[in-house]
Amino acid sequence: MAFEPLKNRVLVTREEQSNTTASGLYIPDSAKEKPLEGKVVAVGPTAKEDGISVGDTVVFASFSGMEITIEGKEYLILLSKEILGLIK
Repeated sequence: MAFEPLKNRVLVTREEQSNTTASGLYIPDSAKEKPLEGKVVAVGPTAKEDGISVGDTVVFASFSGMEITIEGKEYLILLSKEILGLIK
């Protein structure tokens, strides 16, 4: 991929949600909310200083960041301050 985030920006792919609930009920795509966690794909130099690195799973607020399509795949560009936490 030819995208490198600048300063405190982070490039994230959203984690896919399951189509069924824990009890086995089917959830149609129209009823699903966008996932609020994702995998870090690229990190700007200032975001690295905040402890965020490629491969981390992060949690963010529902209206954070900017959606972008690169080479036919959807990504989210977040500021490091929009990331609420890391999932270990």
